[in-house]
Amino acid sequence: MPFIEDVLTYKSLSIVGLEKNTGKTETLNYILGRLKNMDKRIALTSIGIDGESRDIVTDTPKPEIRIHQGMIFISTEKHYLQRRITSEILDVSNIHTSLGRLVIARAVTSDKVLLSGPADTQNLRNLIASMAKYHIDLTIVDGSLSRLSLASPAITEGMILTTGAAYSPNLPVLVRKTKFIHDLINLPEVEPELKQKLDCIDSGIIAIDNDNNLHDLNIPSVFMLKKVKDQVFKYGNRLFVAGATSNYLFEFLRMQKNVNAIELVVKDFSKIFASPNVYYSFIKKGGKVRVINRTKLAAVCINPISPQGYNLNSNELKAAMQEALQIPVYDVKKI
Repeated sequence: MPFIEDVLTYKSLSIVGLEKNTGKTETLNYILGRLKNMDKRIALTSIGIDGESRDIVTDTPKPEIRIHQGMIFISTEKHYLQRRITSEILDVSNIHTSLGRLVIARAVTSDKVLLSGPADTQNLRNLIASMAKYHIDLTIVDGSLSRLSLASPAITEGMILTTGAAYSPNLPVLVRKTKFIHDLINLPEVEPELKQKLDCIDSGIIAIDNDNNLHDLNIPSVFMLKKVKDQVFKYGNRLFVAGATSNYLFEFLRMQKNVNAIELVVKDFSKIFASPNVYYSFIKKGGKVRVINRTKLAAVCINPISPQGYNLNSNELKAAMQEALQIPVYDVKKI
């Protein structure tokens, strides 16, 4: 059972699609189908709305989410009341959404469900933590469109990435765009001593000297860097940015004379919002990027078909993606 053993090494797992219709729900159903006969307690929720029978944007058929007897699922009151499955309510959370409170239920039969969970990452994190009282072995979160923040190690321990023809019908472009995300996911971590110091800092730009001492530069925004550029590197060539990092920051760093000595540290890969061209330009000039917490990638899955009618050859796509990423890649409909 490809990658299922890896999946079971995590307490929580996110499934993130790089675009709509890249096979996220098919991948989820594959995992749930493989886990149903294992002696594992599984919980499932979503940060968006998942499990619709038709895509509301393209009006094309979509695979529905099928859960199995004994699994726990969390959905809003509105969509719980629309269920076709027989289930027992375990709790009604005090977390409120625009679609009502969250209902935590156990499936008594196997059938299809419509999921809509917490809309924000803080409530999602709290919800995952609360699954401990049900002795859950694995909580799976079905992610919304391109919501890479869901795959942050601060939210879930591991992630599965889905990509495919809906992301780009051009095979080389699709592979190149996916490889960029893969490269970010696999950025190396900083050393443990520095990780411990930086982990609790949630805002600001911090300089790190050669002895791993931290110096708050008191710069409220990366957009202020050019105005104080003489102060930025007075403690050394390592910078920690607690918030999002954009093209502006990477362009600023790339233009420095000592760019090949500069190291940028970020919380995790989901904080990087630079375009591939700008990011790789910084890297090619010798710049380095590291993370406090590295995301653990359980698998990359592909969907060679897009609802717009583009069909890539599954075997060719799989081979090209594996060559670029240097890891196994799966088409779950062909396993």
